[in-house]
Amino acid sequence: MSAVLISDLHLHESDLALYDKFERFLSSKVNGFDNLFILGDLFETWIGDDNESEFNKNVIEILKKVSTDGIKVFLMHGNRDFLIGENFCSSIKAKLLSDYHIYEDGASKILLLHGDTLCTDDVRYQEFRKLVRDESWRDDFLSKSLQERFDIASGLREMSNEETGNKKNEIMDVNRESVLKISSEFSINKMIHGHTHRPFIHKDENLVRVVLSDWENEVNYATVIDGEISLETF
Repeated sequence: MSAVLISDLHLHESDLALYDKFERFLSSKVNGFDNLFILGDLFETWIGDDNESEFNKNVIEILKKVSTDGIKVFLMHGNRDFLIGENFCSSIKAKLLSDYHIYEDGASKILLLHGDTLCTDDVRYQEFRKLVRDESWRDDFLSKSLQERFDIASGLREMSNEETGNKKNEIMDVNRESVLKISSEFSINKMIHGHTHRPFIHKDENLVRVVLSDWENEVNYATVIDGEISLETF
């Protein structure tokens, strides 16, 4: 068993160089692996599966090619694209995962997650997350027109960027107690996540925690081969 794991691409149609980088990655780094895991924030924003823009169609095509080449694709929600639904996943022949997923590779169990649920010191974000992940909020949002959703999403993104600029770095990183609590709840000693954009392999007590990078500059992605985790550079 083997897997490639990425996160936090934040794809958007105003950055075609980023799209090209993703396409090169898929054609050069994924072949030969059994699984591809995208651990959230594939897109900078996602306002619904019915947004059939040319850009979104292009992303669908390159991911569908991975699936048709025989590689299993798994997708997880991030804090930017939590409205991705089954229709999108079906179009790329991927499986949508829950917020916490155990990847078993032989005798090794690895917890996969986006990572935002570990940032419990950021109380305002956790309150916002609870609001927008509520089913009634989601249904109300998706009932609006595409233009209305686009305007709301743009406003939320601007507000988020402004708040992020005013927050201390510490509260935007994971909370150690939350990390240890989750690892205990799932009885695992290996964890891979993104969200914080701070790539590193952390070793704390009996836990190995691998953090993936964003894609703005150098890309750090993970591979898992026979239970062994490596952090690679693209």
